[in-house]
Order: sequence, then C-alpha cells, then structure tokens
Amino acid sequence: MLSIALAGKPNAGKSTFYKAATMADVDVGNYPFTTIDANRGVSHVRTDCPCLDREERCGDDNCHDGKRYVPVELIDVAGLVPGAHEGRGLGNQFLDELTNADVILNVVDASGGTDEEGEPVEVGEHDPVEDVHFVEEEMDLWLASIVSRNWESVERQSRSPDFDLDEALVDMLTGVGATELDVARTLRDLDYPDDPIAWTDDHREALAREIRRRTKPIVVVANKADIAPEGNVERLREAAERVVPATADGELALRKAAEAGVVGYDPGDPDFEIVGDLSDQQREGLERIREVMAEYGGTGVQQSMDTAVYDLLDHITAYPVQNDTKWTDGQGNVLPDAFLLPRSSTPKDLAYAVHSDIGDGYIHAVDARKGMRISDEEELEEGSVIKIVSDN
Repeated sequence: MLSIALAGKPNAGKSTFYKAATMADVDVGNYPFTTIDANRGVSHVRTDCPCLDREERCGDDNCHDGKRYVPVELIDVAGLVPGAHEGRGLGNQFLDELTNADVILNVVDASGGTDEEGEPVEVGEHDPVEDVHFVEEEMDLWLASIVSRNWESVERQSRSPDFDLDEALVDMLTGVGATELDVARTLRDLDYPDDPIAWTDDHREALAREIRRRTKPIVVVANKADIAPEGNVERLREAAERVVPATADGELALRKAAEAGVVGYDPGDPDFEIVGDLSDQQREGLERIREVMAEYGGTGVQQSMDTAVYDLLDHITAYPVQNDTKWTDGQGNVLPDAFLLPRSSTPKDLAYAVHSDIGDGYIHAVDARKGMRISDEEELEEGSVIKIVSDN
C-alpha cells in the first residue's frame, strides 16, 4: 500500500485533514503538538472505475457509481518547527516518521493565521509563502545530518580495493527509502570527487537534497483557503510547482453530513446536494463551503491525495481478475481488487503485486478489455483489467 504523509508546522490543519480523509477519531486542537505520536490510517485515492465501460456498475464497496476509491496509507506527523532537523520540538522523532512515506503533503495555513512556530496570530499576519519550502528544508538538512554521521563508514570502506560508492550509499540510504536506482540516478546528476575522503559538507548536502527530492516528493496543500486573504492562494501557487487549495474543515463537515444522510456527497466531488433537513445555520455553513468548492473545484482534500499519487508519483490503477469475460474473481465478484503501480509496469509486475507466489508462477496475461493475450513486456495503462495466468 502506498504511503502518504501529512507534514507541516503546528496548527496548519494536518489533523483535521487526516480526520476528514480517514474519518478516524483523532484529537484536533488549536495548540501546538496536538499530535505527538503519528496517526496512521487508511484513506483512498479516487479514479474512474472500469465498470463505467460496462452496462452495470460493479457494486464493489470501494466503487460509488463508477467512482473508484483505492486504499492508501495516510500518516499524520506531528507539527514541525524551525530547527526540527536539530531535534527542536522533538523534530528528529517527527522527521523519522516520514522515512517510509512515498510522498509528502506539506499542509500550509494559507490564511496566514499562524506564525512560523504554529502559534495563532491574526488572519493575514503571517506570510504563508514562507512555509512552502519549510518542510522541504528541514527534511533536506535532517537527511544531510544522517549522511554526515555515517560518512566515516563510507571513507573506511573506500580503502578497500573492491569499493563501490553506489553500493556503500545504497547500504546507507535504504533506511530512508532510497533504492539502488535512486542512488544511481542521483550520482549521475551530481558533481563529486571520486574519493569519498575528498567530499565536503556541500557535496554531502547536495547528495541529501537530491535523494530527498527523488524519494520524498512534496505537494503543497494550501489549507484554510476558505478564509485566506485575497491573493494568498495565488502567491502560493507561484511559489511551488504543485499546490492544491483546500479546506479540510469543509471536507470534514461534508463527510459528517453525508454520514448523517443530510447531503449527497462523495469525496472529490466538485459539489454536493442537500437531501435532508437542516437548520438555517447548518445550511448557511454548507453554502459557504459550496462557494469555496465552486472556486477551486472541490474541497481539495481528495484532490491533493490524487495529485500526489497519480500526478507526482505517476502511478496507475490496474485490476486483476480471474474471469476475463465477466471481469470477476473466483467468487463472482466484479472487479474486486485494484492495485496502484508505477507507470510502465508490466503484467508480471501486477502479478507480484497480487502475491509473490503468483509472480513466481507467472505464465502469461490476458487483457480483459481487448479479450486477447498480451506481451509480458506490455506496459499497463490506467484502468487496465488483466487476467493473470499462473501455475501457483
């Protein structure tokens, strides 16, 4: 399961985002370090279900009339403060929680209503643009400190005649989520001395920054967009490559209202329908949320997770089936499973995602949409429905 981590300074709205996205019961408070231990739960990314190409919807619990929700892990990390990489505010503990995340959502208070420490101030008093690169910088410096602490070991290994820098760095960096390919690509893009003993702090920091960029990419969530002063969201969009305006409070209100049966709403919808009785105050509150959704195309909570997985990580959704005609499993369930895979994945990659034994016994695959056997090297696409033939 892919892992998405929520990071940012205290009081930016991470726990509200987490609660809205998972509907888990967590503390939400207007004070620093509401979250001490990281919350871990299951949320979903949204895509179009292949059942839209059939006469009937699949009826899967994670499919809402063709809107398919694919599980991902969501981690709510406690608020980071300046100097976190040096341990300030238990920063090292919090940064360690990000180690296994595949992508980071940097939740920024777009309203400017919290200062750099996360303390409440008047809305508009703090410039949220200052918070855009804050998480990135703290993670880079934290990773640089890990590299520096372990560099003496690399220097000792370099005295061996069969020393390989790539292998030494892979050994060091697998603990922070780097793969052999990440290390190889990083070294290819950097200028550095052949002898590790000649490396400077600048070389090690450049290595750390590039590894972080490759292994922990970041989407900025411009939270509290509903109360942000005019121009703040646009300036945030100019300050970062990927920015999603959001109102976590609005999403949480909608999910609770949908759960209570008073609105018709699926996460990620651009609008909602009032279907139950509401007080004037409740209706007024929902209409304010509707105005923000109209401006930004939704509440931004679902959109930010979708952006992280499908755009930034460039993943696709593939659906394994046993019956390539009916698109069912052995029990007759239509499209029962969905797997997130990196783009360019093959049928054999999907087989291993289902189970290692299925991958080990892989024989061939059938494209259920086309009704034909496909090459083992064919790249799967978003919405691929695949029958895997295996001797296991």
